[in-house]
Amino acid sequence: MPRALISVSDKRGIVAFARGLVDLGWEIISTGGTSAALKGAGVPVTPVDQVTGFPEILDGRVKTLHPAIHAGLLARRDHPEHQAALAQHHITPIDLVAVNLYPFQATIAKPDVTFEDAIENIDIGGPSMLRSAAKNHTHVIVIVDPADYVTVLDLMRQGEVSPAFRRQLAAKVFTHAADYDGAIASFLSPREEGLPSHLNVSLKRAQVLRYGENPGQRAGLYVTEEPRGIGDLKQRHGKELSFNNILDLDAAMGAASLWHNQPACVIIKHTTPCGIALGQSPELAFTRALATDPQSAFGGVVAFNTVVDRATAEAMRDIFLEVVAAPSFHDDALEIFGARKNLRIVELPVGQDTRGLDFKTVRGGFLVQDRFRFDRTDTGWQVVTARKPTTEELRDLVFAWCAVAAVKSNAVLLARDEMAIGIGAGQMSRVDSSFLAVHKARQQGHDPRGSVLASDGFFPFADGVDEAAAAGVTAIIQPGGSVRDPDVIAAADKHGMAMIITGKRQFRH
Repeated sequence: MPRALISVSDKRGIVAFARGLVDLGWEIISTGGTSAALKGAGVPVTPVDQVTGFPEILDGRVKTLHPAIHAGLLARRDHPEHQAALAQHHITPIDLVAVNLYPFQATIAKPDVTFEDAIENIDIGGPSMLRSAAKNHTHVIVIVDPADYVTVLDLMRQGEVSPAFRRQLAAKVFTHAADYDGAIASFLSPREEGLPSHLNVSLKRAQVLRYGENPGQRAGLYVTEEPRGIGDLKQRHGKELSFNNILDLDAAMGAASLWHNQPACVIIKHTTPCGIALGQSPELAFTRALATDPQSAFGGVVAFNTVVDRATAEAMRDIFLEVVAAPSFHDDALEIFGARKNLRIVELPVGQDTRGLDFKTVRGGFLVQDRFRFDRTDTGWQVVTARKPTTEELRDLVFAWCAVAAVKSNAVLLARDEMAIGIGAGQMSRVDSSFLAVHKARQQGHDPRGSVLASDGFFPFADGVDEAAAAGVTAIIQPGGSVRDPDVIAAADKHGMAMIITGKRQFRH
């Protein structure tokens, strides 16, 4: 009779799996809570201490760390000396292991976790059994993922779990163990300024892409297990997403997520917005975002922070777009989009998980920083000019400060009525960004007179303010912090402008 050892923290599907093994003539041995769960469901189980002849001790810290277990896992069936050793010591081989581990990652993710709780959720026996079984996967089937139970049972019923699939299961074990150990190492590592001395990042390939930024570059999408990330992406329609689509999509949904209480739409080209607006409906938000710069929106990625309905889909019917993304879509909206076979429709949750770290790659390494958190409050904001902003100006300044956070530095954005009318992005000098924002506004028929301006960084000289004033801008919001702040404020006062200093920079390099 073949023997299976089952010991799982995540008990999804385990009863059905164990029943299937028993029906196929297998003996089940198990530990503690898993044994109780299987017995409670009527599955015949042999407790592991009957196999080892030794009770669980140290509050369960020691229960499977025993030669009767590990020799049964590691013995080669094609090695006569191994088989003789098993017979000499009366050890029965173990032919299948289904084990998953104490939830260490979930435990340390709790905001109130104690160090003691974290330590007690470091699994020792589980990884040991998995590694033993995975090393001997030619002879032992090893399962760490509950999603594999059904497949393994189906293959057994057909007569064989192939060597290739056994190897695949073993690779999954070592990947899982590496991720698990990496999380523990990061947790225990000494920290300086909140950063661990060693950092382990677990990435799973979600998709092989046709090519990278350019044809000839191999590419794939690898995702973490973090919530509200690109791994939550669900494509509802259209051709395969490209490398550049995903970069733009991440920027677009990140920008749209900055608003919560009102429909917002962002149109992205080359990872920076060419249109941003709020509206009373997603349709109105889109038409206003499109009006920012309809020429640049051609071939763009459009993102919403709310459900897309039929009227919104109709508004996009005659415009060439690469991707439309939203938290969800009405069925009649999907029907309209379905007529355009190349248009990619993607569902992705809104919201930004501001915990954790962000990474940027450099040759041979990573730059690591705290994840950017946009602060919607006006705590610390100061009106530094003689004139205070009007109610309307203040509303637009708040919108513009939020919107400019999504624009590549150096970034300057003009806004009116909670809509961007001109965007200057990625310029080497801030005065050029101011000039470009005004130029783009006029190019698309927007009058910058009476608009407000947001800058993602301080004005190093007063010339940027002079440029804005000459165009008719009436109010500015910026971080401040320049040694020439007094000159910049004096220029705003000279032009009768209102200026708010936030005290916070928000570069996007």
